[in-house]
Amino acid sequence: MTTRGYTATKDQLQTRLRRIEGQVRGIERMVEEDRYCIDVLTQISAIQAALDKVALGLLDGHVRHCVTKSAQEGKSAEMSEELMAAVGRLMRRG
Repeated sequence: MTTRGYTATKDQLQTRLRRIEGQVRGIERMVEEDRYCIDVLTQISAIQAALDKVALGLLDGHVRHCVTKSAQEGKSAEMSEELMAAVGRLMRRG
């Protein structure tokens, strides 16, 4: 089995993702109930912030585990490119 940078915190990660999933279902109910637009947008913003926090945690784990390991194996240039591409995708929104 492959060890990933997030393996040690996998339970915490899954708990956060389940919480975010519940928030998304909550927004679905808000729309179904014709709730005030600004309230729905506020909840969407909260979900985006929660997902950003998960993403940053994953990036941190990736750098500490995968990038470090690749650097030791002499593959740092490839890993740097991959990391920067991932950061670029995360920063592009809307």
